[in-house]
Amino acid sequence: MSTEYMKQNGFYGQVEKTGVVPVVVLEKVEDAVPMGNALVAGGLPAAEVTFRTAAAADCIREMSEKCPDILVGAGTVVNLAQCKQAVEAGAKFIVSPGYDPETVDWCIEHEVNIIPAAVTPTEIMVAINRGLDVTKFFPANLYGGLAGIKALASVFVGHRFMPTGGVNTENVRDFLSCDAIIAAGGTWMVKPNLFADGDFSKVEAIAAEAAAAVREIRG
Repeated sequence: MSTEYMKQNGFYGQVEKTGVVPVVVLEKVEDAVPMGNALVAGGLPAAEVTFRTAAAADCIREMSEKCPDILVGAGTVVNLAQCKQAVEAGAKFIVSPGYDPETVDWCIEHEVNIIPAAVTPTEIMVAINRGLDVTKFFPANLYGGLAGIKALASVFVGHRFMPTGGVNTENVRDFLSCDAIIAAGGTWMVKPNLFADGDFSKVEAIAAEAAAAVREIRG
């Protein structure tokens, strides 16, 4: 099966245009829609809702059904069972912290958008030989950061990366300036303490700052 569908359906294009993909951890379903609305209002219409909480699938379902302007996906997907649960809930893309062949193969077979992680040359070669053009680079800060990505990109020409882990408001412009980076993943605009009181205005404001950085660097 080909992976061309991710180009043809506009997924890679949406990720690149957004530039920064918020990595969201939600404990309560009632926070899903306000979070989605705040990110859209701030100019980052994407959310990687992580499978680190029991509420993840329900949050994905709420956001996908009630926030039509946001690209909702599932993150921290570590096995096929989670992947299927996420897709059933309405996730439009899957992000994994590593490379699970069973999950990748199922997604490709069913034309589900997927960005698995790969940080070593061997892992990246596995992904490339499976037809994947984009992989997550996680945790970016522990695997060489921007310098590591540039070194890998010089060998794996045309392959692109989505660094996550250690990306923040201070260094996001540096990451976005690298052509090998399709987008950066980050948590700094969606940290739980920012909306613990039910007010998502801080999320919107910090998302707007990140969106401004994308426009500044990429036009």
